[in-house]
Amino acid sequence: MSKHCFFMQVNPGSEEEYKRRHDEIWPELTAEILNAGIRNYSIFRRHTMLVGYLECDEFSRSIELLNSSPVMKKWGEFMAPIMSAEIDQETSFPVQGSIVWSLDEGKPKEELP
Repeated sequence: MSKHCFFMQVNPGSEEEYKRRHDEIWPELTAEILNAGIRNYSIFRRHTMLVGYLECDEFSRSIELLNSSPVMKKWGEFMAPIMSAEIDQETSFPVQGSIVWSLDEGKPKEELP
């Protein structure tokens, strides 16, 4: 399993609309995300900054599946007017952060609280 953190921006003044659209997220979109092997996917917001987090087994394969999805393309077009993201040309995915520390790295699951 790999962990991925990425960054995006909500256009100023579009914060509530961004939230509303995610409150009404399309079931076919969530199905595509799950079918791509993505789990534990969350998006956090502070003002206009968005931080996404997800876990998957094979990141490149998951992103390849999502990038070829007509539903994901439609969602991207729907969200484009209210947000932006710097796209990593290598992955065709928003620029990611590097993990610098993790509570559970190296610990067997039975040791975790």
